[in-house]
Amino acid sequence: MTDDGPPAPRPTNDNRPPAAALSFGDDLLMGVRFYSRLPTGNTPHRRPSLDRMALTLPLASVVIGAIPVAVLLVLEWLGTPTFFAAVIAVAALVIVTGAMSEDALADAADGLFGGATIEQRLEIMKDSRHGTYGVAAIAVFLGARIAAVGSVTSPIEAAAILLTAPMIARSGALWLPYALPPARSGGAAATAGKVGRGSLLLGFGVAAIVSLATAGFAVGIQGLVTAFALAALVAWGWTTLCRRLIGGQTGDLIGALQALLEIAALAAFMIFV
Repeated sequence: MTDDGPPAPRPTNDNRPPAAALSFGDDLLMGVRFYSRLPTGNTPHRRPSLDRMALTLPLASVVIGAIPVAVLLVLEWLGTPTFFAAVIAVAALVIVTGAMSEDALADAADGLFGGATIEQRLEIMKDSRHGTYGVAAIAVFLGARIAAVGSVTSPIEAAAILLTAPMIARSGALWLPYALPPARSGGAAATAGKVGRGSLLLGFGVAAIVSLATAGFAVGIQGLVTAFALAALVAWGWTTLCRRLIGGQTGDLIGALQALLEIAALAAFMIFV
């Protein structure tokens, strides 16, 4: 999630139902549209709401991860080298998501570590160009994902962690808009709104259940507990850093936390896989 925002929504009409009338399926569709570039039909896009998406985000993440996982399994079935399959699968994930977390991580790295004041940091994060910190952050992020997926010898287990780590990360990153106010009035974070405690906790619960189904067989209960514990530690540290350096949160900082949480989950999985 970046402050440039997701792809421009399609025009809406005045006949859409009120937010209270939206169904679980509507919220699921909202999550898929917000976090990916997957085709989702021609129905009008609604204003993104992180609070509404929180509950369905784990399932939306499964939908988003289906193509990269399929690419990985097909390449492994064809007998390609494991690391080559991992590279192509991670590339497919980047394409499906529109490089949202990669771009956010780069902007956050440039802004937080390239600016001396809050104003400078926010201004740097708005710049679409990436500096040294940003490029380095993307390289490390992609390398860590490829190394994690490519080091797993079982194709099914590799697919499980490729599907599950981003799911944990997307849900976990919603902690930041819950814990901190928007740092600026505009941008994706302010537009998508604040996450309520109830929605956040329900989303975490769904993420835990879905994670057990998608990766429990590969990493076990201990692996999942370790992943969630490490993710919580990273989220706390990132929230503290954002509060000190920015005084709030932005779309870039939320997306960067998603990237960091994905690496945390992968690191935990590597211990138990």
